[in-house]
Amino acid sequence: MGDKYVFLDRDGVINEDGYGWTEYGYITRWEDFRFLPGVLEGIKKFSEAGYKCVIISNQQGVGKGYYTEEQLSEVNKKMVEAIREAGGDIAGSFYCTHTKEEDCDCRKPREGLFLKAKEKLEIKELGGKFYIGDTERDIQAGRTAGLKTILVLSGKTSKNDFKKWDNRPDHVCKDLNSAADLVIGGGI
Repeated sequence: MGDKYVFLDRDGVINEDGYGWTEYGYITRWEDFRFLPGVLEGIKKFSEAGYKCVIISNQQGVGKGYYTEEQLSEVNKKMVEAIREAGGDIAGSFYCTHTKEEDCDCRKPREGLFLKAKEKLEIKELGGKFYIGDTERDIQAGRTAGLKTILVLSGKTSKNDFKKWDNRPDHVCKDLNSAADLVIGGGI
């Protein structure tokens, strides 16, 4: 694997999902952004092992008018700064801001954001790389893009949920930090 990339969902993988405790159920401002335990260490491990981390995330709250693209950009900027201060790095962040009803090509489970990242970051091929997410939609998106998939149980999904899915993950980990150990350790 010449160019080493790992794709990450954001809410439920990197930070606490806003569902149920923030206004509108989305992270609309930096004050509500909370890194999940072990995330900064996990991203640092990926960076130190030569992996480039890329965020691929649906953010339909923008399309619904709950927050603006500028607010999303500000949250992203501060998140990336905090990750860099902790010794990690983010090579790129790609967000779909459309609503589900708009039926766009960039909204997961479709592969549009992965293809956009591939082009912009000049990634030779997506096959053999990893996508880490916390929902069936993430797993389906990763599979559609030809990636190996890792489900983390730090977000919306419990251990029993994914057993009923049509789109099963290649691997399941407790959180991003343990997923980093799995990928870097070559256990897959």
